[in-house]
Amino acid sequence: MVSISTSVGDIRLSNPVMLASGILDETSGSMKRALESGAAIAVTKSIGSSERKGYPTPVVSVIATGMLNAVGLANPGIDSFSEEFSNFPVKEKVAVSIFGKDTEEFLYLARRVEGLGFKILELNLSCPHVAGVGSEIGQDPDLVEDIIRELKSRTNLQIWAKLTPSITNIVTIAKAAEKADAYVLINTVKATGVDIYARQFLLSNKIGGYSGPGIKPIALRAVYDVRKESEKDIIGVGGINDWNDAVEFFLLGASAVQVGTGLYYRDYGIYDNINAGIARYLEDEGFSSLDDIIGLMVKS
Repeated sequence: MVSISTSVGDIRLSNPVMLASGILDETSGSMKRALESGAAIAVTKSIGSSERKGYPTPVVSVIATGMLNAVGLANPGIDSFSEEFSNFPVKEKVAVSIFGKDTEEFLYLARRVEGLGFKILELNLSCPHVAGVGSEIGQDPDLVEDIIRELKSRTNLQIWAKLTPSITNIVTIAKAAEKADAYVLINTVKATGVDIYARQFLLSNKIGGYSGPGIKPIALRAVYDVRKESEKDIIGVGGINDWNDAVEFFLLGASAVQVGTGLYYRDYGIYDNINAGIARYLEDEGFSSLDDIIGLMVKS
């Protein structure tokens, strides 16, 4: 039987498919359901130091090639998050996503997360539609380097850096984030949309993040570019709706993938379906394990 287990940093996973941050991960119950449905890791909605209401509706718009969203990093804040997740039964299967405005805020949140017993931290360095955080932080190489250096030296957490595609050369930021345990590539792409009859923007914030099938080529390019320059583990994100999509990411160097908008199209069964498809592909193509194809098209 072929093996679809994989490693990300120091963590060995039974399969390579995760729930991405921001999609059906607002409550402990929805996180449990994703894990029970075959996700190896569930990533939380991004959490900040205090409660944030986010933008007024509409905050999500489905378009022909994917989805636009500008939720505005709405979240309950670290205190409420701590109350809800303090007794979560499988904390080793959860990556907590955090965002902040500077190194001190990231460090404060990281220590709170570690104090709750979680082991994995995903840094949101890439949200494209909130001023002062997200991609505005993630486009500053010196600040990215400082944040990750401090977190690695002052916590024992596994650090995953989720990088922005809204930059000319993503390799520059990847090199700044090289002390992280893994890269997460990519977040949504900065975009907008218009209703030509109402003559209004599709989102209240006008500008949002674009996700879904249309961004897969951008995400694949980012994975490929970074893998050529680094051996660090990569988690691929963007437009993954089935096992074929996932295999593309593996061949270009990703060790694992995250599924977000794909849940809209396929529901929770998407995790088991992707895992089963990966296993069939490996067996049909004569490979014994997932490790055999990771980065295969970059090595050749």
